[in-house]
Amino acid sequence: RLQESRERLSVCSKLCYAVGGAPYQITGCALGFFLQIYLLDVAQLDPFYASIILFVGRAWDAITDPMVGFFISKTSWTRFGRLMPWIIFSTPFAVISYFLIWFVPDISRGQVMWYLVFYCIFQTLVTCFHVPYSALTMFISREQSERDSATAYRMTVEVLGTVLGTAIQGQIVGKVVTPCIESPLFIGKTNSSVAMEELNMTHDTGSLTDTRNAYMIAAGVIGGLYILCAMILSVGVREKRESSELQSDEPVSFFQGLKLVMNHGAYIKLIAGFLFTSLAFMLLEGNFALFCTYTLGFRNEFQNILLAIMLSATLTIPLWQWFLTRFGKKTAVYVGISSAIPFLIMVAVLDSNLIVTYIVAVAAGISVAAAFLLPWSMLPDVIDDFKLQHPDSHGHEAIFFSFYVFFTKFTSGVSLGISTLSLDFAGYQTRGCSQPSEVNFTLKMLVSAVPVGLILLGLVLFKLYPIDEEKRRKNKKALQDLREESNSSSESDNTELASIV
Repeated sequence: RLQESRERLSVCSKLCYAVGGAPYQITGCALGFFLQIYLLDVAQLDPFYASIILFVGRAWDAITDPMVGFFISKTSWTRFGRLMPWIIFSTPFAVISYFLIWFVPDISRGQVMWYLVFYCIFQTLVTCFHVPYSALTMFISREQSERDSATAYRMTVEVLGTVLGTAIQGQIVGKVVTPCIESPLFIGKTNSSVAMEELNMTHDTGSLTDTRNAYMIAAGVIGGLYILCAMILSVGVREKRESSELQSDEPVSFFQGLKLVMNHGAYIKLIAGFLFTSLAFMLLEGNFALFCTYTLGFRNEFQNILLAIMLSATLTIPLWQWFLTRFGKKTAVYVGISSAIPFLIMVAVLDSNLIVTYIVAVAAGISVAAAFLLPWSMLPDVIDDFKLQHPDSHGHEAIFFSFYVFFTKFTSGVSLGISTLSLDFAGYQTRGCSQPSEVNFTLKMLVSAVPVGLILLGLVLFKLYPIDEEKRRKNKKALQDLREESNSSSESDNTELASIV
């Protein structure tokens, strides 16, 4: 009892640990919703170059996860711990690079390289924060119940972080009206370039400066929160070295473990299903601001619509937690993710209507909550199934989680790059007050038809996923029997050793 009381975490420690999950979610939400429209309409980059920045940045982010995980595993212990130095020393450089992403440099050439370099640097540094933070769960206590409780605190704060990132970025930027340029198509083709030049000259350029300042103010606020959360985490959480000594197994070869994991059918089917459904919501996230601004015509409302999506997602996560425990996880996948389909079709088919758009935003948020919660709820079931099939192979949990994140991030980079490139082919006009009909049609496809198709494909793949509620219960019972058998055998060995002594 004394040992258990020593291992018990206080509420203050759990809260300090949970706060560390906020920076990744706040910055990720701000970049996911606003970076594309910022590069196109504020930094005024060509859509082709914007697509390169978005693709390379997300692809590099995917690559850095296993790389940072490998280097952390080779790190020696210090008086601050093994993980905490990564978190502490990466934070100031991450904040600086994040701020520079939202800064428009006064250079005629090299803007593309500026955003590409600082976007990749930030993704690397935020990975140096988030990967050790995720692994910190195993080093805050030896009691599994305390780790689970701390993880519940963390998930709550992370969901609130997504709302905070959307609210801060959206409300600060939304207060400033970004200037736009009227299309000169009504003037003769011979004078169109002259007309465009005159419109640029007569338009209030100070408004664009105000917009750029608003993005930098938002970046400063989010950067300050990033530093504050890192300080609370480093002061309020102590990394316990003795927790790492619980694993007595021999270290496994990374490539051997990877081969075993990738040959596990349930894992591949789960990844395939969630890959397509995650892509659907990432396309919606990346293009929704442009869709609201141009196709629906809600230039001054899109930040509130985005906030409605994230608030809806936050409030409905407890509902989905109850639903999956009551009706099973596969049922929750079908009901939760498919519920967005009719509303996505509705927003593309019906005429522009603000009330309908808010209804669609709330409905999309409900599905976003299911898509956010279910992968992390189903991956442990796959790991349990793997342990039963490979009882002599240990220590592969990190591979399951890291490669799920890797595939999701890499394909999201591909999808965002392709979607921005599609806008370029459709004739996207930078800073235009309106866009050609081809661009509006492309945006409708990117937030409606393509996500619906990806969701349907993902749901079909989920039919192949073999772990239903009955099998999950059987696996849980079998694992419990294995643990009891292992404990009883170790106790008998101890008794025999004591008798010999």
